Amino acid sequence: MPPADHLDSRSGTTATAAGARRAGIVGAGSIGVAFALQFARTGWRVRLFDPDAARRAAAPAELNARLSDLARFALIDESAAQIAARVEVVATLEAAAADADLVQECAPERAELKRELFAQIDRAAPEHAILASASSFLAASKFVDETFPGHARCLVAHPGNPPYLVPVVEIVPAPFTAPAATTRAIALYTEAGLLPVHVKKEVAGFVFNRLQGALLREAYCLVRDGVASVDDIDTVMREGLAPRWSVIGPFETVDLNTRGGIASHALKMGPSYERMGAERGQHDPWTPELVAQVETALRTALPLDQWEARVAWRDRQLMRLAKHRKTTPPDKD
Repeated sequence: MPPADHLDSRSGTTATAAGARRAGIVGAGSIGVAFALQFARTGWRVRLFDPDAARRAAAPAELNARLSDLARFALIDESAAQIAARVEVVATLEAAAADADLVQECAPERAELKRELFAQIDRAAPEHAILASASSFLAASKFVDETFPGHARCLVAHPGNPPYLVPVVEIVPAPFTAPAATTRAIALYTEAGLLPVHVKKEVAGFVFNRLQGALLREAYCLVRDGVASVDDIDTVMREGLAPRWSVIGPFETVDLNTRGGIASHALKMGPSYERMGAERGQHDPWTPELVAQVETALRTALPLDQWEARVAWRDRQLMRLAKHRKTTPPDKD
């Protein structure tokens, strides 16, 4: 919880010695092209492959269109042409994987397809390369096993969409992934201007989609039960929860909403949240031990004697955001 009095903003560039880095990307759909853009804008050389010739043909125009938009909003530090020149579309998986420091698989969410691709990537990539899947729900152990010679360097790297605007990337090792491979993956994605989050256990959906899924499940239920319309729910999110969550996360939100911090919030509000969960058949009470674990993490980052200052900081960030939204007209394009 930094005391800095400004919104966190990123141009997408990073001051690293990553010019010699090479990424191979397997799959030239929207995520594959987005990854190619993000790696290239931070100095990496990228080889992009898709088995569909039509996808390979379409990828350069898609890349250039996205770069043009980023340039329009001053979110790249070089010309679009300079960045695009670092991306080469290749005709084979082997060409994409050759000499790569990192091979990023971006194929559809089908375990058998990913298993086949990882077997090919494992054979084609140099020994030092990290092999990562952009899987949204499937853990690496669902499509890689210890029969793969390079199984210890395989993991999931699930990005926000698109990664050049939503920089979080979930690094999810399998039980057989070597700790050194996880550490190296985190370092490589950091060099590529992303924000790696180490997910310590393989669970379906990881962290990103489990959080998103919890909210979507409740949103669907509220529509189904006639509590609110689709538009009203989107309004509550867009104008209520989203502004706060663009500055701080859910734990810090409730920590700053209640004098005395999150322990006070859990004491006052925990029973109500428990009852709401039970209505949906989910009984996950916030036990004293769990609350204490979360409180310890928050108080380590923000002692209670700094709580007032942090509340004021939060409010200033929301004021900055409100000013931006007030003074920036909606894009009509």
